Amino acid sequence: MDTVLPPEPSSFAPSTPQSALAYRDRSTGLQAYGVIQIILGALVSLFIPLVLLAALMSRNLTGTAMPIGNYFTSCLTYAAFAVLLITLGVGSLRARRWARALTLILSWFTLVIGFLATVLMTAVLPTAFAAAVRTAAARNPGNANLPTGVTAVVLTVMIVLFAVFLVVIPLAFVLFYGRADVEQTCRHRDPVDRWTDRCPLPVLAASLLFAVAAFYYLLQSFTTPLVPFFGKYLTGVPGAAACLVLAAIDALLALWFFRVQILGWRIGVLWVALRTISTAVTDRRGNLLQAYQGLGWKQAQIDLIARNPMLRGHVILWWNLVYLLVGLGYLIWIKRYFPAPASYGGEPAIPQPVSSPDPGQSV
Repeated sequence: MDTVLPPEPSSFAPSTPQSALAYRDRSTGLQAYGVIQIILGALVSLFIPLVLLAALMSRNLTGTAMPIGNYFTSCLTYAAFAVLLITLGVGSLRARRWARALTLILSWFTLVIGFLATVLMTAVLPTAFAAAVRTAAARNPGNANLPTGVTAVVLTVMIVLFAVFLVVIPLAFVLFYGRADVEQTCRHRDPVDRWTDRCPLPVLAASLLFAVAAFYYLLQSFTTPLVPFFGKYLTGVPGAAACLVLAAIDALLALWFFRVQILGWRIGVLWVALRTISTAVTDRRGNLLQAYQGLGWKQAQIDLIARNPMLRGHVILWWNLVYLLVGLGYLIWIKRYFPAPASYGGEPAIPQPVSSPDPGQSV
C-alpha cells in the first residue's frame, strides 16, 4: 500500500515527531472491520424476534410472562444496538473519524462489560440451568432429565459463545481501531473535524455513558419506575419522579463532560459515589420482590423473578457494586484530561483542549 502523509492534527491530537508522520494506510482493514460490524448488527437484530418468542414460550410453559414493558425495553435495546453497529460499519467503510472514535469507545465498553458478564455467567449459569431443568422435570414428571454430560456440553458451548462475542471480538476491534495508523488513515481520508474530535476520547466515552443512562432512566420512568434509594426501592409515582430526576442529572453531566468542564467531573464523581452507596445499602436491606409488588406485578410474575439465581446470595449486590466501582474508578482516572481550575480569584479558567499521549488508545 502507498505511504501517505496525514493532514495537520486537530487540537486534541498529540504532537508527533516528524519521523513518525508517515503511516501505513489501513483502508482495507477499515473496510473489512466495517463489513464485520454490519454483519454483527444484522445478527443483533435477530434477537428482537427471539425476545418475542421467549415471551410466548414463557407464557405457554409457565402460564405467565414478564410485563410487556420489560420486553419493550429489551427489543428497543437490541434495535438501537443493531442500528448503531450497522451505522458504524458503514462509517468504517468510508473511513470516517467519528466511526473510528465511536467504534473504539463501544469496543472498550463491550470488552469490559463482556468480561465481567462472562465471569458472572460462568459462576451463575450452571445453577440457573440446573434449576430450570428441575422445574421442567417437576412440571413433566414423565420426561427424563438431561444426562450430566449433555448438560456440561450445553453449558460449555453457551459460556464459550459469551466469551467469543463479548470478549474476543471486542478485543480484536480494540486492537485494530486503537492503532495509530488507523487513526491517521481516518484523518487523511476524512480531513474534516468531526464532533468526536471536540474532546479526548476517554472523556467522550464518559459523556456518552451518561447520555445513554439518561435515556434509559427516561424510558424506565414509563416502563418500570423502580429506583434504589438508600435502603428502600421507590416505585410508582415516586419511582417515576426519581427516574426523571436521574435522567435530568445524567443528561447535564453528559453535557458537562462533553465540554470538558472540571465542575462536571467533580459532580460526576460525587454523583456516582452516592449512587454506589445507595445501591449497596438498598440491595442489602431492601426487598426487591416486594418492590415488584408495588409496581403492580402479578404474583405469578413475581414468582418467575424469584426463581432467578441472581436474587440468591446477594449476587445482584455484588454485580451492581462491581460495575459502579469500575465506573467510579474510570471517572477518577480520566481526571487527567480535565483542565485545572484557576488558582486565583476572579474569573474561572477557560477550559482548553487537553492532549492525551494517544487519544485512540486511552479509552
